[in-house]
Amino acid sequence: MFRTLLLLLLATSLAHAADDKSAAVKDALKAYQQLIGPVDQVNPSPVSGLYEVVTGDHIFYTDEKAEILIDGQMFDLNARRNLTEARARKLFAVEFDKLPLKLAMKKVKGDGSRKLAYFTDPNCGYCKKLEQELKNIDNVTLYLFMYPIFNGSAEKVQAVLCSKDPVKTWDRLMQDNVQPKPATCKLPTEEVMALGRKLKVNGTPALIFANGVMNPGYMPAEQLERALNENK
Repeated sequence: MFRTLLLLLLATSLAHAADDKSAAVKDALKAYQQLIGPVDQVNPSPVSGLYEVVTGDHIFYTDEKAEILIDGQMFDLNARRNLTEARARKLFAVEFDKLPLKLAMKKVKGDGSRKLAYFTDPNCGYCKKLEQELKNIDNVTLYLFMYPIFNGSAEKVQAVLCSKDPVKTWDRLMQDNVQPKPATCKLPTEEVMALGRKLKVNGTPALIFANGVMNPGYMPAEQLERALNENK
């Protein structure tokens, strides 16, 4: 009992010390706001003595005296993982419930209990690979934001969304390469493109999970299942 209490007090003391150091670093960086912008957060990084500095939608790193500023990516070589990118996904997560889902094509699989929104393009090779993987995913509601950034994609998006059964037409196109018949109707393409720019979607596919975490790129079914369960 005494040992547990002692460990708890030690952990609390260390947490307060870390908070004090982070606050001191943040205070020291105020002198450089014209260079890096207003500092929103300063947090200890995975590397001892190095601090994560969050400004707007960017992550820097600095030492505990705020004398050196590093603008770059931090990698865990053993895990082959980009730590900066993973951290950014959480820090700059999207508010899923505030997404304009009315602009997306909705597809319900199974009970639809899990949620996934994604930006996609009919001429994107990795988008087609994603659709093949999604064939193996059940119990999910998908929201597809048609994001035509490749040549000739706008016409295909028009043909899909203006067809009698957009979901079926999309699946046949992306999974079986059955080209849709030309069709025209009014579409919210400009609004979707504006949304993508706002969310800094620079390529397709771009996935957004229910907890707002974004993943820029294709994921195989096994990883999708894990992410959907973790990011409810």
